[in-house]
Amino acid sequence: MSHLSILPTVLRDAERLAASLEGLGLHPIRGGELWGFQESEPVELRVELQAGQALGWRRQPDGSLALVGDLQRLSRSRAIQRLLSRITHAYAARQALEEAALGLPQALVHLHA
Repeated sequence: MSHLSILPTVLRDAERLAASLEGLGLHPIRGGELWGFQESEPVELRVELQAGQALGWRRQPDGSLALVGDLQRLSRSRAIQRLLSRITHAYAARQALEEAALGLPQALVHLHA
């Protein structure tokens, strides 16, 4: 039985998250719902993974993006744990480069996957 959980994160920028997901070869879908067993959660971004698994992110009242998914099932997958780590690292790298570009307007800053 699938049950959706909501896990707070430090991610705040949906556009940066979407670019990070794309950089990792995932195809983010904007809006919609994530479905569990007889329940759904509206999400701002979602990605479909193998075997019908999905991850989503929804906006929290504090402005952060919370991770939504069947975390009990997903937590048993080392591949998903590695993917979540890669997403967080890609997001942080993009954020650092964007901030560096703001501080150095003459510089040309690129992020390569």
